[in-house]
Amino acid sequence: MKPLTHILGALLVTVLAAAPSAAATTVTAPAPPHDAAQIRTFLTDFYGHHGPSEANRYDRISQALRDKQRQSDVDVLLCSQSAPEQIEVGAVTVAPGARVGWATVTTHWGRGAEARTDTFTAYVRLDSRPIRLDDVICAG
Repeated sequence: MKPLTHILGALLVTVLAAAPSAAATTVTAPAPPHDAAQIRTFLTDFYGHHGPSEANRYDRISQALRDKQRQSDVDVLLCSQSAPEQIEVGAVTVAPGARVGWATVTTHWGRGAEARTDTFTAYVRLDSRPIRLDDVICAG
């Protein structure tokens, strides 16, 4: 009869031999952060010409932004109470250290002397997968 420690040692060797080694384990690298061009494309598609679609309002924003919208009387995604006639996305700034990118978005209403514009800043986390609007800060 073999001593119990000998049996346990043999069992441990068998288990370790059957387990994959640390070197053989595949580690997937995180996806690269979004760049300025990707963020601009996202924001341009997200806002369209007159504001985000209902699908974009639900699927392409952060939970924090959804919560912010529920607590507001204005449309926090557009910083207004009505849909603009035109939307322009400005240049995108990327801050890798802060893991965020942003752009100024300009909304337009009316023509001529009655024309009115407003601006806000739209923020996107560089590591969000899929890319989502993370926050909006109104200018006024």
